[in-house]
Amino acid sequence: MQGENTTSASVQTGTTPQAQAHPRHTSVLFHHEPHQHQPRNVNQLHAAEQAAESFNSKLAVVLTQRTGTMWTAYIFTVLAVIGLFGLLNLLPQFVFLLTTWISQQFLQLVLLPVIMVGQNVLGRKSELQADEQFRTTMSTYHDIEQIMQHLSAQDAELLRHAKMLVHLLEKNGISLQQLEAEDAAATHLDSFVQPHPADGVPATLASTEGEKPNS
Repeated sequence: MQGENTTSASVQTGTTPQAQAHPRHTSVLFHHEPHQHQPRNVNQLHAAEQAAESFNSKLAVVLTQRTGTMWTAYIFTVLAVIGLFGLLNLLPQFVFLLTTWISQQFLQLVLLPVIMVGQNVLGRKSELQADEQFRTTMSTYHDIEQIMQHLSAQDAELLRHAKMLVHLLEKNGISLQQLEAEDAAATHLDSFVQPHPADGVPATLASTEGEKPNS
């Protein structure tokens, strides 16, 4: 029993240094670095920004949207016709002056900055969409670069294994020309080994005629 214990202990002490000398480890060919961009919903983001806008911005948006309608065009047409009648002295001079002041001074001086503010607020969505599209494009470009680097690492690893195989073959006295010649000879012999039926004779008849003597 003591001898068996000593032999088992000696075996354990003999195998442990080998296990420690050749540890098992796996090498990673490529380390993926994910892009930091996270997709965003531009519609929800723009709606949240509009909800947080001040009263002046909301009023500018409403006036900008109402100005760009056909009803506003009809109203301006009526003012233009009234100004024409006043210019032809078909209406009192006071009506002509009032129409001219409203169309040339009041509307232009008031609606111009209001429309500009409303367009800036409404154009914010286009800016968010353009920024999101740019970030998505950069993220896609980053992923493509990562894929190309991964493929390059795989190609290098495959070439390394191929060189190792060639080195092992040359070390054992086998050349690639010999392997190619043996492969060509094997394929050539396989073509002769496979039976070919005679011309004009179906394969089923040839098989049945070969089975008659056995029966």
